[in-house]
Amino acid sequence: MAGKKGMKSTITVAMSNYLEAGSIVAGAGGLTLWMEYLNLDDFKLGLLGALSANGFGAAIGALAGGILVDKYGRKLIYKYDLLLYMLGVLLITFSFNFPMLLIGYVITGIAVGAAIPAAWTYIAEEAPDNERAARVGFGQLAWSIGPAVSLLLSVALAPLGLLGSRIIFAQLFVIALVTWILQQQINESAIWEEEKKKEEKLKATLKATGQIAENPIKELFTVKANRQAIILLLGIYVFWNLVAGVMGYFMPYIYETVGGLSSAQANLLQAFLWILTVASTYFVFIKLGDKVSRKILYTVGAVMGIVAWAVLSLGSMGLTELFLFVILWGIAAGFGAQAFYGLWASELFHTKYRAKAQGFLFCIARVAVGLISLIVPTMITVLGFKISGLIMIGFLIIAAIIGFVMAPETRGKSLKQIEQERYSA
Repeated sequence: MAGKKGMKSTITVAMSNYLEAGSIVAGAGGLTLWMEYLNLDDFKLGLLGALSANGFGAAIGALAGGILVDKYGRKLIYKYDLLLYMLGVLLITFSFNFPMLLIGYVITGIAVGAAIPAAWTYIAEEAPDNERAARVGFGQLAWSIGPAVSLLLSVALAPLGLLGSRIIFAQLFVIALVTWILQQQINESAIWEEEKKKEEKLKATLKATGQIAENPIKELFTVKANRQAIILLLGIYVFWNLVAGVMGYFMPYIYETVGGLSSAQANLLQAFLWILTVASTYFVFIKLGDKVSRKILYTVGAVMGIVAWAVLSLGSMGLTELFLFVILWGIAAGFGAQAFYGLWASELFHTKYRAKAQGFLFCIARVAVGLISLIVPTMITVLGFKISGLIMIGFLIIAAIIGFVMAPETRGKSLKQIEQERYSA
């Protein structure tokens, strides 16, 4: 268990993850309701997924957010981000036509993306060296609780139809307001402040001698250590996220259209999956991430995810296959690519571009999810679910191999020590 030092700030920042993942799954839980209410076709369904917090909207926000928080501080994002988020969920709550719904999704998506680089970065920078995985794990824990709550509310409010979906977004607004108030009280990252002082001193020295400082964005791609980290993180997160992103937004839709479940049954099944992820995050990633080989943990989770999709794709999608899939994937996701991405993306980059690196990586991941979201409903209709599932398995195998080969061992090391080891050349 992580110690008490800094836990209040960790939990306060982690609440952004709760809101972000909750908004993605709230949209997924009510997808068929919006489809019926607004008579949406496959293209409009795909567009909602592509431009939302699950796709391009989050990609734009992440890219901008990463640059801003490296330049102006980790705390900057918490002054404004949730205000934008609240505007987005309000628009969704009161939507009465497709353009209003789409704009709400886009605004919410941008807010979600902007907060992601700041959250993982802040939590890691404020964590004790021997508890970094545990602290980052609380961000992952909050990310998992958000969808579980949203889906359970979807089941409880199912008799209300679309009104129930609107209520779920309304509760996200209320929680966002409380979280925003709490986030105004957190301190700036001490590591970022120290790095900023060094940068200002270096700039003054270079100016006095007529030299020009290197552009941090250029360094992100020219420095060998950065390129290695980018390959690892894009490899595990983009390919895994192509599958997880489809699941996060379209899984209840798949349960209903392919598996023949009712909306309430689909949401309850997906809620059970997220509850397992919450438990796995706590008992595996938080408890063991600082104590046992991270390569072993990552590989076990990756293999379980592949087996889960094999069961779902190659089986008949009966209740047995559905439950096996949910159990295997639900447990694996708690210590899978997302958790390790949040940890390694914070550890493997220098402080001066830690957040912008995450913004770039998250942007690429969300663009990829946005592109595949445009075609998922059509892909299932045209190719069938079995072929679509085999494509997902292919993505997971790539992520598993890259993670197994390139996983770093950084347990117990300070961020400064990791920087010195990786950037000594």
